[in-house]
Amino acid sequence: MTPPQLVVLGCPGHRRVTLFAAAARAAGLPEPTVLPWSAVLRGRYELPPGAVVRIDSPGEDPEADRLLRGAALGAGYAATRVEGGPAWYAGVTAALRELASRPGVRLLGDPEEIAVMFDKRRTHAALAAAGVPVPPALPGELPLSFEDLRSRMASAGMRRVFLKPVHGSSASGVVALEFGPRGRVQATTSVEVAPDGLHNSLTVRRYREPAEVAALVDRLAPEGLHVEQWIPKSGQAGRTADLRVLVVDGRATHLVVRTSRHPMTNLHLGGARGESAAVRAAAGDTWPTLLATAEAAARCFPHAPMVGVDLLPTSHWRRTLVGELNAFGDLLPGLPGLPDGPAPGLDTYAAQLASPRYRTEETQAGAKSGARGTARDGRAGVARSARTTAS
Repeated sequence: MTPPQLVVLGCPGHRRVTLFAAAARAAGLPEPTVLPWSAVLRGRYELPPGAVVRIDSPGEDPEADRLLRGAALGAGYAATRVEGGPAWYAGVTAALRELASRPGVRLLGDPEEIAVMFDKRRTHAALAAAGVPVPPALPGELPLSFEDLRSRMASAGMRRVFLKPVHGSSASGVVALEFGPRGRVQATTSVEVAPDGLHNSLTVRRYREPAEVAALVDRLAPEGLHVEQWIPKSGQAGRTADLRVLVVDGRATHLVVRTSRHPMTNLHLGGARGESAAVRAAAGDTWPTLLATAEAAARCFPHAPMVGVDLLPTSHWRRTLVGELNAFGDLLPGLPGLPDGPAPGLDTYAAQLASPRYRTEETQAGAKSGARGTARDGRAGVARSARTTAS
């Protein structure tokens, strides 16, 4: 019997793809074939029967981004633009559904679950319905403008919130908004306002003029803004901190502490990795509960082989809420698995390769016969590489 072929839907040459391929080689497995997102978005590709397809992020692929957002942004298109989230979302979800409809193809991930994880309203509702702790959200429809938002925040008794584009990621378009006495207002964000649109910047800035803040929110509102209570987070070494927990097949395998001087802790915005041992010590006997919260969030998406869960620690690390979920949240280079978790010492990609989602009877046998490096007998079971074509 010919073993199924492993295909990675991703961006050729991107480190997500190259790190995963390196993990496969280290496990003694043939290198996976890469299926470019741009080929899938154009609908011009072929897959062999029985292919096993790992779905990775279309991010950082200029061609894919233009295909997804170019028509919506028109002549003002630029890869740095914040706008275009609804068009991006529609294109990605349609492409994944079409891929799933192809006979004989097994996806490692479910298009409908990915569609929920890339809709912050639906994610928040799913987690809340399952009893997973999340920040309170502004009730009702999405705000239409700054004035609409301010009025409804006042009615809800909210003074400090995070505005999150419904289909955004990597903090694109996120605004930490706070109202003070005597009409004062401040917006902290990485958004740079320019005449041709809103642009992502690596610099976090503050807007304090009411007219500037109102204009910023008014320009973001058409993207759809999910509004959540700003939760005061625990800190480390005088910096704000939160956690990214990777959950593989329902178990927390990796944890990274992210610290920052700003409300947004994303590493590309100047955040830095903190000390997980210090977090564990601070959490004390609530450490298992912290990991269990991340696992409970991932259980809401039972077909996802991996979920990145962003936790907001409060009460001096003794309590935590779920702030975000990321269907592609495994890009954590050099991070070893939790020492007492299910993948000790393995990186995020090796941990996934060792999970049952990547195994079949045929591939387990192949992996055992070719295992080397960091592979463990019987744990790595990826399909043989594909000769998938894309045009």
